[in-house]
Amino acid sequence: MTQYLIRRLLISIPLFFGITLIVYGIYALAPGDPLTAILGRDKMALMSPAQIEKMRHDFGFDQPVIVRYAIWLGSALHGDLGYPTTGSKSVLENLQERLGPTLLLMAVSLVLALLFGIPMGIIMALKQYSAIDYILTVIAFANLSIPSFFLGLGMIYIFSLKLNWLPTFGMSTVGDPFSWGDLARHLVMPSMILGIFNAGVWARYTRSSMLEVMHADYVTVARAKGLQERVVIFRHAFRNALLPLITIVSQSLPGLLGGAVITETIFQWPGMGMLSWRATINRDYAVLMGVTLISALMILTSNLIADLAYAWADPRIKYD
Repeated sequence: MTQYLIRRLLISIPLFFGITLIVYGIYALAPGDPLTAILGRDKMALMSPAQIEKMRHDFGFDQPVIVRYAIWLGSALHGDLGYPTTGSKSVLENLQERLGPTLLLMAVSLVLALLFGIPMGIIMALKQYSAIDYILTVIAFANLSIPSFFLGLGMIYIFSLKLNWLPTFGMSTVGDPFSWGDLARHLVMPSMILGIFNAGVWARYTRSSMLEVMHADYVTVARAKGLQERVVIFRHAFRNALLPLITIVSQSLPGLLGGAVITETIFQWPGMGMLSWRATINRDYAVLMGVTLISALMILTSNLIADLAYAWADPRIKYD
């Protein structure tokens, strides 16, 4: 296992650099002038062509893309991700402030999706073609079909404006001291928005995986031994149905960060999603590259966790 982990980590290094190189190249090919985004059109209108060229040289925009990437990568390896176009804090400081709220939101939404999605899928498989199977199927497809921004606005209208149960934005009530209860109230709606979609996805995959193993020989033998149905379902059937679920769940983890862009913007949650949205509007490539670093690490880490979870779910899988 140790040798396998070392190999995976060594393979992840060129993959990590390859992701950043591709994304940097895409940003460099984006239409428009990044210098205009930094200085603003009004300020550039007052500058002479010589001054504009000097500023372009100072920022390194007159260099080839690969040279600019090498300069950025060298600085990033030393912990310097640059500065955004607005504000006095560095990109690294912005990411440190926003990473915690986003991880909290992702963790809670992940737990909600697992608690609702997987039991739904198991019940749907055990009650195949019954009324409850059809009802839960409709609910799962509704979770997949309703856009997150529409559902978020609808929840704000009902639970905040009409019922006045939950706050509409932020992580805490302005002017009030911090409390876990207040944080939980602010966390309810955005975590539900992120969790609802994944709950529908995982419910459908759980149902399919369970149906494949429910009539397998080892499940039949377990029933023939007189084991309790609960033991047969969870110890024999569900554990063997975990492998495809592990793949889907691990691939969904980076997607939570992408979904957080819309959700955090709607609820003004001070995380990386809202930071990414503002950076995109302002063409702030330094911030976007910082977010790319975090996303790449999440993708590689989730794949590694999935491989380790395979060995836990199926003892036949050995890593040498």
